[in-house]
Amino acid sequence: MQTSGDLATIEEPQASEARRIFSLIASELTEVEAEFERQARSNVRVISYLGEYLRESGGKRVRPALTILSNYAVGGDGSSHSSIRMATVMEFLHTATLVHDDIIDNAETRRNRPSINSRFGNQTAVLMGDWLYMSAFETSLAERSLPVLDILTAATRKMTEGELLQLTLLGQVDVSEEQYLDILQRKTAYLFSACCEIGGILGGATADEQQALKEYGMKLGTAFQLVDDLLDFTASDDVLGKAAGVDLLEGKLTLPLIYLLESNPSARSLIQTIMREGQYLTIQREDLLGMVENTGALARARERARVYAETARDALEALPPSKFNDALRSIPVYIVERDR
Repeated sequence: MQTSGDLATIEEPQASEARRIFSLIASELTEVEAEFERQARSNVRVISYLGEYLRESGGKRVRPALTILSNYAVGGDGSSHSSIRMATVMEFLHTATLVHDDIIDNAETRRNRPSINSRFGNQTAVLMGDWLYMSAFETSLAERSLPVLDILTAATRKMTEGELLQLTLLGQVDVSEEQYLDILQRKTAYLFSACCEIGGILGGATADEQQALKEYGMKLGTAFQLVDDLLDFTASDDVLGKAAGVDLLEGKLTLPLIYLLESNPSARSLIQTIMREGQYLTIQREDLLGMVENTGALARARERARVYAETARDALEALPPSKFNDALRSIPVYIVERDR
């Protein structure tokens, strides 16, 4: 049975690798979809409608998958109600961040569908994002686990800090690689790390295994977002399921452009002009991509993502051998090679 979170729609060869990884937990991900639907129900009709709209929008469900695989990788029962429930909580948190991000970015589409804010308005979207956050924490309370709550609270705080830090740097061209990575990790990698660490805790991980999963998630999340930012340059709107090439138009300087400016400082005024105009008028997006490629900035950014993926795999040496450990080790490779 395919679910809206299935990865089977990804083009080959990424599809076969994704199917191989996720086939191990196909039934568990189906349960996550059912749990998402259940948790999104409300006696307030508009909330139920919006919750179902978001669930049907799908997504890769990478975060629930990481929670379940991490649980299994330390010998736990990833199909238990606690595991499924917390995997769904992680997807709720992720969905809430997307809803709020789309408001901040004035995004029109998300996963080839109108975003919540563009279809229902910013006020509705803000409140729905808030509802998702609160529902996620309410559900997590059922675990009666202070370590789990501590991890969730820290991850949510980091994500909010990342958004605020990014806002302070919008429109600036003197962003350092260190600043960029700090924001990226706060916005994305800490939630990946929380998924893996919480999955491990629920599976009875030892202290060393828990630390290994925490580190794995952080490195993996960093690689994931680095690739996302690269795809903003290289992919089309249809492939991404949202507008491509918009990071720069929104005033965000990502790693390829940071590297471009390092090797070609004269491009500074051009980048500033594109940010100011909010459109590719002075130079076409394809021509800018050519500049980034010709200076080696794109290849350098890809290599950065590859190194983070490799260090993520290395972190798993502390876990016992298993098919679930193998699946976790395969995910960084899939992430670096994906085209959407």
